[in-house]
Amino acid sequence: MKTFSRGILTAMFMLSGAVAVHAAERAIIVLDASGSMWGQIDGKPKLEIARQALRSVLKTVPADTELGLMAYGHREKGSCTDIELVVPPAAGSAGAITAAADSLKFLGKTPLTAAVKQAAEDLKYTEDKATVILITDGLETCNADACALGKELEQAGVDFTAHVVGFGLTAEEGRQVACLAQNTGGKYIQASDANGLEEALVQTVAAPAPAPAPQPAPEPAKPEFNFVPELTMAAGSEPLKDAGNAWEIYKANADGSKGERLTTEYNNYKGSLEPGDYVIRATLGEAGVEQPLEVEAGQVYKPTFVLDAGTLVIRPRPSEGGDINASAAVVIDFPGAENPATYYGETKVVLPAGEQKVKVTIGQGEANETIQLAAGQTAEKDIVAGVGRVVVNALYAQGGDKVDAGGLDVKIYKARKKIDGTREQVTYGYGPDNKFDLPAGDYVAVVRMDQAEVEQAFNARVGEAGDVTAVLDAGVLAIDAPGARQIRVYSAKKDIQGNRKDFGYTYDQKHQTTLPTGDYVVEIDLGDSGKKEANTAVKAGERTELTVQ
Repeated sequence: MKTFSRGILTAMFMLSGAVAVHAAERAIIVLDASGSMWGQIDGKPKLEIARQALRSVLKTVPADTELGLMAYGHREKGSCTDIELVVPPAAGSAGAITAAADSLKFLGKTPLTAAVKQAAEDLKYTEDKATVILITDGLETCNADACALGKELEQAGVDFTAHVVGFGLTAEEGRQVACLAQNTGGKYIQASDANGLEEALVQTVAAPAPAPAPQPAPEPAKPEFNFVPELTMAAGSEPLKDAGNAWEIYKANADGSKGERLTTEYNNYKGSLEPGDYVIRATLGEAGVEQPLEVEAGQVYKPTFVLDAGTLVIRPRPSEGGDINASAAVVIDFPGAENPATYYGETKVVLPAGEQKVKVTIGQGEANETIQLAAGQTAEKDIVAGVGRVVVNALYAQGGDKVDAGGLDVKIYKARKKIDGTREQVTYGYGPDNKFDLPAGDYVAVVRMDQAEVEQAFNARVGEAGDVTAVLDAGVLAIDAPGARQIRVYSAKKDIQGNRKDFGYTYDQKHQTTLPTGDYVVEIDLGDSGKKEANTAVKAGERTELTVQ
């Protein structure tokens, strides 16, 4: 089935045009690029849904719309200032925004309030009309008040509006960010899953076709329809009925090329066309065919359009006899394609006859097939990517608690080292129960939580599922230092030069971090009151709480 991911930006433009960005307006899309976007909806990472949505919906934005892209959480983990105007607002920026979104890394926190404020300032909201569209899958994590910001921007702005798309939020979470939109006269849109987003796309984003010119009152002898086309897959085959095909009707230019598009109709279309010259294009799936048509008064036309196409059914499987993988990417390079088409899961699509180059990707496994498809033929093919699945988790200590935090960082490397002693990274993920589809072979999982890191070797076998558990031999240190400007953690042991290893810091009065088992020195910077130090020890699988007055 074709992906529904383009729906996230659909939500951005929905509800009677209230959220749409009209021609000649200036707007900035604020995209959540925090680590939580690696979470999945219906088996597909939210970040990929967002990227595909941008790729699809931006095609419908008028060329003169000045549109920009701002991201947060895409360069640093744990930073509340990681906000960047990736693409400044400009006309014709759709391609630049799509490319920028495709290159983003999804790493950090959710400073959504500061990002919206920065976007408003970049749009000079106190001088000009400005619109900000926030897409977030989480709540503010940087101690800011989004509701208060909405009131502030509404009062100070010339004509400022913020729209908020809650991507995968619960109803309660949605209420906590909806006020940002409501306080600026904008809309809050709940996007719960890919199906809901697709429905919004169908209802609101597709640009309406120009209304056909009014038809003159029918004369008594005039036929009800003067254009009754038929569509076949191959020459001599049966006409298609209710196949989901489209009929695009264009005025013809003087040289016979396509001119103004008049309308698009579907399935068993019958119509009445005014006398004149037309170009009719019939499409189904990825196949299309067009013909010129000269309409004269009083005549009825029943042309047959031959697609010269077949139907290809691809069933992607991780291994021989394995279940069909619903999140597998199926990329098809078909005859005449400007760019290959991408589908997900079991795929059934109509394609121009000829050589079809098919690539199936499941996780890090990939398989390529070349399939000859004849006109009128239905070809079915199981394509095996050749992967096994491993689920990676971490324990603080052997037999102890599982690390159940979203900040758990998992990187997968090939086990064999290169000549320079490094390993080739294969993939990565965040959080517990991280699932990886890997080709057969030996690997190393490098698992890190805050300052604690461990390597765990494992083997992947095609068609098999396995669990990889890494033991961090670490504990959690929670520090409370009233009045502190900065908290730093060092190892207690000094090296041969008298220096201690730095284990991180925060500009706050509280700090919690995961540390390897051992002894530490905590340094508290009290500003004008000087500095204090405290010694502490961290034990594997235990929580240590330290208060420094």
